Amino acid sequence: MAEHKLRIVYMGTPDFAVLPLKKIIEAGFQVVGVVTNPDKPAGRGQKFQESAVKKYAREAGLKILQPEKFRDEHFLQELQALKADLQLVVAFKMLPEVVWNMPPLGTVNLHASLLPDYRGAAPINRVLMNGERMTGVTTFLLRQEVDTGNIIFQQKVEIGADMTAGELHDILMETGADLLLKTVETIEKDDYPLVDQRNLLKGREAIMAPKIFKEDMKIHWDWEIDRIYNHIRGLSPFPAAWTELKNKHTGETVSLKIFKADKTEEQHSRCPGEYAIEHKDSLSVFVKKGILHIREVQLAGKKRMPVSEFLKGFHLADYFFTH
Repeated sequence: MAEHKLRIVYMGTPDFAVLPLKKIIEAGFQVVGVVTNPDKPAGRGQKFQESAVKKYAREAGLKILQPEKFRDEHFLQELQALKADLQLVVAFKMLPEVVWNMPPLGTVNLHASLLPDYRGAAPINRVLMNGERMTGVTTFLLRQEVDTGNIIFQQKVEIGADMTAGELHDILMETGADLLLKTVETIEKDDYPLVDQRNLLKGREAIMAPKIFKEDMKIHWDWEIDRIYNHIRGLSPFPAAWTELKNKHTGETVSLKIFKADKTEEQHSRCPGEYAIEHKDSLSVFVKKGILHIREVQLAGKKRMPVSEFLKGFHLADYFFTH
């Protein structure tokens, strides 16, 4: 294995950031420190949970930094002491200039879209919700404005018509890990391209991928079939599309997450949001330009289940879908 002299600090938190780190280490690069989110209480017991990146870094015997604030003087001193030549960022928070501008070779970010489009916190979800058929991964040098720095490399990935966010996440994680390793190897040789994103935009506005909030996840039954179908798969399995059921007699409302559905495109005369239960184990909802066949759901406070199991334990006839 070739001897790599680059000193690298790696920054990331979720599962998506573990494989790129693993590949960088396995290629023999010196990862002199890992920066990840502080441990946070989670679950019913509110026990403190380590991030996926921290778990891997601890097992690999790497130095770990978990700053509460990036401008904290103690953290900045610790980071400076690592004498990194290059910093790598994967699925992490916004960094202040004092951090991303610290190493002489700068800070490279791996982003899960084909920049300049789908800048922001939720590119995997948004690209599917918008019905795109092509996405990919991009490595670029960080600068002040989010996801706007000069592009180093990109790799395209085709999106299957039925692909979910979870499935696309895993494909982009593999592709992105390979692309980041290629990027580091090229930077080490000091021979890499830099493409200004403004040249790719050619005067148009970039498509954005902002953070997803609860209201963004709600299904509106007056949308057309394709939009609803893309909405569900673009949010599956996390954070999950949801709808509201209202009791015809009491007015009580309950939330229902929908993880999986099929669609039939056809014209019909039913009102959007009307539903039909067939053979006591199949649920179809009529919408504009088609019918949505719901397959997997989760009622508030319950576990995820096939729709047949849901229909056995929930008297849906007493409820209607709200808009």
